[in-house]
Amino acid sequence: MKKFIFSIIVFVALAAAGVTFIANQPIIGREDRPIEFSVKAGSSVRSTSQQIAEAGVPVNPWVFELLARLTGKASRLKAGSYEAKPGTTPLTLIDQLVRGEFAQEGLAIIEGWSFKQMRQAIAAHPAIRHDTAGMSDRELLEKIGVQYTHPEGLFFPDTYRFAKGASDLIIYKQAHALLQKRLNEAWARRSPSVPYKSPYEALIMASIIEKETGQKSERNLIAAVFVNRLRKGMLLQTDPTVIYGMGEKFQGNIRKRDLETDTPYNTYMRVGLPPTPIALPGAESLEAALNPANSDALYFVARGNGTSEFNKNLADHNRAVNKYQR
Repeated sequence: MKKFIFSIIVFVALAAAGVTFIANQPIIGREDRPIEFSVKAGSSVRSTSQQIAEAGVPVNPWVFELLARLTGKASRLKAGSYEAKPGTTPLTLIDQLVRGEFAQEGLAIIEGWSFKQMRQAIAAHPAIRHDTAGMSDRELLEKIGVQYTHPEGLFFPDTYRFAKGASDLIIYKQAHALLQKRLNEAWARRSPSVPYKSPYEALIMASIIEKETGQKSERNLIAAVFVNRLRKGMLLQTDPTVIYGMGEKFQGNIRKRDLETDTPYNTYMRVGLPPTPIALPGAESLEAALNPANSDALYFVARGNGTSEFNKNLADHNRAVNKYQR
């Protein structure tokens, strides 16, 4: 009898040791490629183990189920899209599903893009669930709880990470929330001399600055020119706003008749800021709009090498235009 009991104990110990060994052995080699798999909502632990194996993850379904039950995690496995990476063991795979460490995708929203370009990039991403397809811009804003009626400038350009198969609404919500956060932070640090009546007006100015220059070092000076013009009641006379107002009519060149065609965005004809932003401004443009350089400049002209010349009077500005553009 004692020998029988001893044999049982030895067998159980060996079995436990064997399970422990298997549980901690990598199922994907260090040099192998990650393997993507999905677990459907409402799946049992047995169904989950089968889905993982059928996707090509080299784990024994019986071992996976046994380990999930022995560790008390069988009922805590989350549905979703995953990626089994090199070095993954059966135990780490179970922990991955318990924590819901979904396969991550990324999407870069670029500074200076229009909202139209942002929508196109999101719509083209193959790993996103396109719940906003067919929605108008206004319907999209209402869906994510934005009070504005025009979407331009309301989303922060950044790289967004999300689970594969996530709704595009998540990206829009994250981008809008981040814009609100960055705008409010910049507004709180604003120079007391800026003439804006609201953060939204600062956002409009930031979008103009974003489109006017790619030189980070000049953004505060560009901001100073436009702020000085606002204070004096001068026309802003900035081409990017005219282009935005032209919409699909813009074919790459601004002609004299375009500058003389009135639109809400033609700052050659209308005093003050345009009614909305014209692009998605980044953090540096927001900061420049709210903390312009200490300068009396009222004019600037591109030198043709990516930089600009700034002047305080029209005579010097005209000389610079003749030198660099004519």
